[in-house]
Amino acid sequence: MQVAKESILVAAVRTFCKCFAGIFGVLVGLLLIFFVLMMFSSPDIYPPKSSLMISADADGNRDLLPGSSPVILKLDIVGVIGSRDLTTEKIQNCLFDSREGMLGPDRVKAILLNINTPGGTVDDSDGIYRLLIDYKKKYEVPVYAYIEGMCASGGMYIASAADKIFASPSSVIGSVGVILGPAFNFSGLMDKYGVQSLTLTQGKDKDMLNPFRPWQPNEDVCLRNVTAALYDRFLTIVTAARPNLNRDKLVNEYGAQVFVGKQALENGYIDAADADYNMAVAELAKEAKIPADMHYQVMTIEPMLPFFAELTREKFSLLTGKITHQFQINAFMNSELSGKLLYMYLPGMASQ
Repeated sequence: MQVAKESILVAAVRTFCKCFAGIFGVLVGLLLIFFVLMMFSSPDIYPPKSSLMISADADGNRDLLPGSSPVILKLDIVGVIGSRDLTTEKIQNCLFDSREGMLGPDRVKAILLNINTPGGTVDDSDGIYRLLIDYKKKYEVPVYAYIEGMCASGGMYIASAADKIFASPSSVIGSVGVILGPAFNFSGLMDKYGVQSLTLTQGKDKDMLNPFRPWQPNEDVCLRNVTAALYDRFLTIVTAARPNLNRDKLVNEYGAQVFVGKQALENGYIDAADADYNMAVAELAKEAKIPADMHYQVMTIEPMLPFFAELTREKFSLLTGKITHQFQINAFMNSELSGKLLYMYLPGMASQ
């Protein structure tokens, strides 16, 4: 009896198919386990604990020190305020955590704000500022700010909680102002093409600045009043915190302009323009009355988002079938911030 021999090519293809089927089966199994865990996982009752990372001290040391050593808490104000980790709620949780666990109850002797932001929403800028002021008063710790990059608008608002502000030579600082918009009007274009719209409202000016009808004179008065009140609060806070920053000059001369470090120092926005991280940390350690011969720990604290919590968010398209569309208005602002009151540096747009 003659036995037909299988060619090498056929054997290789057969082996490949078996391996592929095995790998595919494992992946499908893992995916099913993942979705089962997602379905039966209970919602978070408590906010997730913040994450801690050892940062360099003024001498560049990053060794883990004993739990009794004093701590300078480094808090990153990096990115757009009001988005991702830079919200009032998340910063509040970080500050709560700074008095608990390995940092509690009294290891934190000072806070260093590490700032690189164009600003952001009015609510979160004000909320974070008030949290820092309350923390500083309650625990009697100094707060310093170090700017590496940009500290504009809402960033300057938050930096006003600091006792001193240091900046690198190339940092850009300023933009004290409020912006809402831009708003567009399409009524002329609609008339041209015979398009009509209908909006049902109750209450005078409920549809103020409706883009699909001609705007009426003075229908934006209440919004102007709101931005004026917020601008006045901004001016009051920043000039109270920065005694060398003249209010009249800020309103009539500097406006919402931005300045490089040296000019920002001359105008009174900051305390040191040719600084670096090491200088800011060293000065803060002195202000915190940490003895020169005592080792201290610099620890960066930031919000932690559990993996499953991130995946179960409403915006996660794989689980919900929804895709959130955003368009970028400029380098800093996307459609998610559109229509919100902002303390934000928006080059190319008018700001008050």
